[in-house]
Amino acid sequence: MRIRRSTGEIVFDVFNYVLLAIFCLAIAIPLLHVVAGSLSSNEAITHSEVKLWPVGLNVENYKFVIQNSVFWKSFGVTVVIVLVGTAINMAMTLITSYPLSKTWLGGRKYILLFIIFTMIFQAPMVPMYLLIKDLNMLNSIWALIVPSALSAFNMMLCITFIRSIPEELFEAARVDGMSEYRILWRIVTPLSMPINVTLILFYAVGHWNNYLGPLLYITDREKQPLQLYLYKLISQFDMDSAGGQSVTELSSAITPQGLQMATIVVATIPIIVIYPFLQKHFIKGALLGSVKE
Repeated sequence: MRIRRSTGEIVFDVFNYVLLAIFCLAIAIPLLHVVAGSLSSNEAITHSEVKLWPVGLNVENYKFVIQNSVFWKSFGVTVVIVLVGTAINMAMTLITSYPLSKTWLGGRKYILLFIIFTMIFQAPMVPMYLLIKDLNMLNSIWALIVPSALSAFNMMLCITFIRSIPEELFEAARVDGMSEYRILWRIVTPLSMPINVTLILFYAVGHWNNYLGPLLYITDREKQPLQLYLYKLISQFDMDSAGGQSVTELSSAITPQGLQMATIVVATIPIIVIYPFLQKHFIKGALLGSVKE
């Protein structure tokens, strides 16, 4: 049966569609401009002829990026940080969230208040740098992983999800002789897959896009992650970062602007490729708590 909709509901839907379309265009237009610029000729970029479509097809910028060992070294460092950091993040989040989801845990209220306090008041930059220095973690990937090992906000999301799992499951598991660690691994983790995938995406994207941490703690060029490499390439056009040679010596079809755009596109592709596979679980996790029964 078709439900008749009022004029106000129709106007509201049209307004939402128009507003969302404007937001999508605001996001898509800069991305399309970057992709078009990375595939455009030297003359088109120099004369600002590139808008949303490549002018004078040119793939030399991508060839240069693919052959650039400095770029791939930074890419590899970032992949290691994402994999190791996300694994530590998820382990810390699950180990912390499971006990704190139990109302009978002694001191639970004060522990949660302490964690929420860290969400409101964060350590200033200079004391944080001095702490990392005293721990001998400068120029180490651990300086980018350890300080963000646990996100209080993500932990609260995980606690909320675990509390939605029936307590009878845990009681039955205890009766069967399972320890709390086995319950966490065999019951909580599989049943929490929607929120787990969501948090994995949050943590992984956070590590991938981390720029301030490497800028503060990493000075060794061999250990610079991808975002620091991009910063040097875009803001300074550091020729050592670009490959150690003058662009004009390599090819007349390569320009600093085109090379920057091509590098940005290549650095963004992994996130774009991975997200569709996680979208279903991500939506479930993102809607956590939106409906109450």
